[in-house]
Amino acid sequence: MRATLDFLLDDWLHVASLTERPRFADHAPETFAAVLDTCERIAREKFAPFNRLVDIEEPRFDGERVVLPQATHDAWKAYAESGMLAAAQDTPIGGMQLPYTVEAAANAFFAKASVSIGTGMLTAGNANLLMAHGTALQQQVFAANEFSGRWAGTMCLSEPQAGSSLSDIATRALPEDAADPLGPRHRLHGNKMWISAGEHELTENIIHLVLAKIPGPDGKLVPGTRGISLFIVPKWLVDTEGRLTGERNDVVLAGLNHKCGWRGTTNTLLNFGEGQHRPGGRPGAVGYLVGRPGEGLRCMFHMMNEARIGVGMAATMLGMAGYEVALDYARQRSQGRPITGAGKDASQPPVPIIEHADVKRMLLAQKAYAEGALALALYCARLVDEQHTGAEASAREAALLLEVLTPIAKSWPSEWCLEANSLAIQVLGGYGYTRDFPVEQYWRDNRLNMIHEGTHGIQALDLLGRKVVMDGGAGLKLLAGRISDTAQAAGQVAGLAEPANELAGALTRLGAATKAAWATGVPEEALANATPYLQAFGHVVLAWVWLDVALACERAASPAAQALKPGKLAAMRYFYAYELPKIDAWLGVVARREAVCREMQPAWF
Repeated sequence: MRATLDFLLDDWLHVASLTERPRFADHAPETFAAVLDTCERIAREKFAPFNRLVDIEEPRFDGERVVLPQATHDAWKAYAESGMLAAAQDTPIGGMQLPYTVEAAANAFFAKASVSIGTGMLTAGNANLLMAHGTALQQQVFAANEFSGRWAGTMCLSEPQAGSSLSDIATRALPEDAADPLGPRHRLHGNKMWISAGEHELTENIIHLVLAKIPGPDGKLVPGTRGISLFIVPKWLVDTEGRLTGERNDVVLAGLNHKCGWRGTTNTLLNFGEGQHRPGGRPGAVGYLVGRPGEGLRCMFHMMNEARIGVGMAATMLGMAGYEVALDYARQRSQGRPITGAGKDASQPPVPIIEHADVKRMLLAQKAYAEGALALALYCARLVDEQHTGAEASAREAALLLEVLTPIAKSWPSEWCLEANSLAIQVLGGYGYTRDFPVEQYWRDNRLNMIHEGTHGIQALDLLGRKVVMDGGAGLKLLAGRISDTAQAAGQVAGLAEPANELAGALTRLGAATKAAWATGVPEEALANATPYLQAFGHVVLAWVWLDVALACERAASPAAQALKPGKLAAMRYFYAYELPKIDAWLGVVARREAVCREMQPAWF
């Protein structure tokens, strides 16, 4: 994996060029490499050896606290001490001012070593949100302590009765009259579900970011999402210097969810304002308003979009981990004889199964999925750097591209790297579904990612219902331009002209299907097939990514890049031969606005 990571960063995305920008001027390619080396070592020593342990020794509640294995405590400590929680932050507040592209690449090692142990994705995302929308004091007290690893962070959106329907959340936030320097103070009452890392003893405090509604003058909650506000709700109350007051806030664990995967990370049901603790003798969990009332969802999307790209990277690295196990097994496991012109010769010794065409097919699929998804994730990370540090026009384009690509960056790896894990199990045969090998755990861990941070269906509705039509389709047009540029460049390179033509044709069919979906202007008709649209869109994007990577292979002259070239070109060929043709079936139901799913009556099931 490291060779591929280096190739994508150096020969494809040219991250060294970022050091020419003022924000990254103190860095050099050598410092980027040192960060990757450090994270790779910590992941290898503190995470990977305990991946199975945390899967078996699930979090448990002993009546007073949530108990996690010592290995999890050690891993968190090592990660926090690495400085990666604040990797992209300003140096005056303890950050490294690393490009986000390098930060994402470095964090990939931890996701591959043990996504179940987890790192600081939510903690960093929580703090990043506060840096964007919180007051100076909220940043100083809450975000700074999260960046240091002293405190952890969560995001609390879903509720038992509402699930993904945030319009229907019922958690109430009642304003208090007393002024508080940490922000307008409210008392929260309600329940939140599916809260990752919602209760543990890894840090001295946990900072919950909670969506809730402030009642109107009539005491009723405003319907829909426009009534949602965002609040900081610490597990332990703190003063303006970031010191714990010793008073427990009224947010308590109501239960642990026991999952098929990611078992090393607590997943919780939390109760707010149930009266178990009454700060100041009054009912309700103390919460501090972030931003303005009614703008909670807008603020929270800052964290949600970051988390969606993080989930995509986690899915990617699980696919990569399974691929590497399957590849190693296929090289060592001898079984069967090759088929020659005379058939099989039973007198010959068995050959490693990697010699069989069908095993190569499964390995090529895993390589195409995992390495393609990694390239996509790093490309999106590079767009983040462009958005924040590029010239004005370039930054605007990067932001627009990110809007369109975020649903793909989350959904595509979570679907197709899950398929890679399934193929890894298949390569191992019977051993694949036993605990003798880790591939069954990788599959279980990865199955959660199609649901994490917005289900597949939600990403599909976001893409077809919002992203490709917003601003008159400006984002889709910009992306189409980038794809066309790659196809045009590849068309001039020997060996790449055919896939370049195929990509151009696929892009044309995608554009036509997008228009056909909305031809009647009836959302129910267009969005009934949003998920097939998402799948087709994702495959076109990955075909583009693979062709662009192939171009980089042709242009790179280093011995390391040339060593990778045959394998990457083969993976690109596989994707165009076996995967890209799938889009026609998906786009077919989109273009004709196939009605069977929306017309199906519940009673008919």
